[in-house]
Amino acid sequence: MEKEKKVNVPYSRCIIPIGPIYPALKEPININVTLDKEKITDVDIRLGYAHRGIEALAQKRNIIQSLYLVERVCGICSHSHGSCYIQTIEEIGGIKPPERAIYIRTIMMELERMHSHMLWLGVTAYGIGFDTFFMYAMRVREKVLDIFEEATGNRVQHSLNTIGGIRADLTPQIISKIQQLLLEVDKTVQFMLDVLNSTTVENRLKGIGILKKEDAEKFCVVGPLARASGVEYDVRTEDPYAAYGDFKDYFSRITSTKGDTYARAEVRTLEIKESGKIIRAILDKLPGGAIKVDGSALKLSRSIREGEAMTRVEAARGELFYYIKTDGKDGFKRVKIRTPTLANVICLKDLLLGLEVADIPVVVASIDPCISCADR
Repeated sequence: MEKEKKVNVPYSRCIIPIGPIYPALKEPININVTLDKEKITDVDIRLGYAHRGIEALAQKRNIIQSLYLVERVCGICSHSHGSCYIQTIEEIGGIKPPERAIYIRTIMMELERMHSHMLWLGVTAYGIGFDTFFMYAMRVREKVLDIFEEATGNRVQHSLNTIGGIRADLTPQIISKIQQLLLEVDKTVQFMLDVLNSTTVENRLKGIGILKKEDAEKFCVVGPLARASGVEYDVRTEDPYAAYGDFKDYFSRITSTKGDTYARAEVRTLEIKESGKIIRAILDKLPGGAIKVDGSALKLSRSIREGEAMTRVEAARGELFYYIKTDGKDGFKRVKIRTPTLANVICLKDLLLGLEVADIPVVVASIDPCISCADR
């Protein structure tokens, strides 16, 4: 009987397209990964699948119309977009909202940070097989959205902001629900930290997708991604806005020096706890009084002079930047939006090089990309 001949077939390089439609991705992005055997040797990232031309659309609308438009940039951090936009308009117009309105805006920003981080932690846990963790995170996140709905009438695009203040006040009943929510958040965060410290999760997340501090500074990444690599930068403390200047001593800036996927999960989990501290401090010192300046929003918008201003806020994913130039006729000459994901996605190639295919979904998710924000 003739012996079987062994044929040695060398591994060849191949390109695997991931996306734009892919089960592990929440939004459309195309990542073409070049492999040599099982190792990633090159990464090509393509955006634009969620582009809606919001900057150009805003320049064709008046100030009030654009306020509702910019909240549609992102469904997760819509209040941050609306707040950054309205702060820029108020700076150009020299309008100072009442203190109560500023405090409530800040509470909503921190509730939004909570629900964004809860969503990210839940989806990431689901991606590595921890369905129970996912359910815990989503249960608390739903309660945050319920508070948004009761306070503003909407779960996603809240439309709380208006020129010179806010549209709706926080009632004693809503404040009581927020305080009860914070107690549950504390328990859930402790559960999440216990899960993160388990051997299974540590083995899956530690040591992959490492971004060193010098690389984080080189790529100019922002938010939890930067802080997990040792970059101690947070707009809330570096350039305080809204009510953060009055409460910067009530919370800590969470950082890590590890720079891996595990560090990014840990930073976001601990930031949820810090958001609770900020909200409690604001509720304890919430002033009474009006929630907006006198005059209709339409009248105020028509009083905005020709000018320009730049404002930034610390959204859930990092520094959100708005530049606006008004024409003095209730319109714009230029609206420019720089979102945190647009800054962070640049480092993705560096994070993936040298890893294996199985690591791609976890590492991509670890930067918490919001493609709607990046594409605008």
